[in-house]
Amino acid sequence: MFTGIVEEVGRIRSLRRGARSAVLSVEARKVRQGLALGDSVAVNGVCLTVTSLDPGGFTADVMHETLDRSTLGELVPGSPVDLERAMAADGRFGGHIVSGHIDGVGTIRASWRDDNAVWYTVAAPPAVLRYVVEKGSIAIDGISLTVAAVTDSGFSVSVIPHTAASTILGGKGPGDRVDLDADIIGKYVEKLLRPQAGADTGGRGDITLDFLAEHGF
Repeated sequence: MFTGIVEEVGRIRSLRRGARSAVLSVEARKVRQGLALGDSVAVNGVCLTVTSLDPGGFTADVMHETLDRSTLGELVPGSPVDLERAMAADGRFGGHIVSGHIDGVGTIRASWRDDNAVWYTVAAPPAVLRYVVEKGSIAIDGISLTVAAVTDSGFSVSVIPHTAASTILGGKGPGDRVDLDADIIGKYVEKLLRPQAGADTGGRGDITLDFLAEHGF
């Protein structure tokens, strides 16, 4: 699990492609400290497992599903990437619960400055947008952000100078694609409210608004 607080901007050293997978080599300094084989690192918000280590960074395998769901396959040597180690049990929870399992890819439609902040409007696929709520949380390229507004086709966030300077988002603009990780709580709530076909619901069926009202909710 991650918190969406980026620790370091690293760089891609190489992306070695297989038939349907890839091996990613990442240059890292701060994130490299204390890493062990098998540890998890979020690369642009994508949870990857460390498969080898060297003094200047680490490598990780990227499977076909991950390449399909994220922008990792678009990276080239020299590309900057947001990095975060998995949250320590005794660490501070500075962002929000970030799973590192990318839901989909969005596209930045517009960006503009508002005094000391920068606004970004991001077009998102319906499968992601259904979990995005105003004043809720979303991770963009692994960055924990607060949703400022939501429309039928996307959402907007306002980014403070520190975040823009400390992550790759500050260097992005209209047309750039970003990895999106929606708030995991909404996904579980939806699943619990709509059990899959054949599940034992005690004869109640799906929980509906009428059912909740009837029981005082």
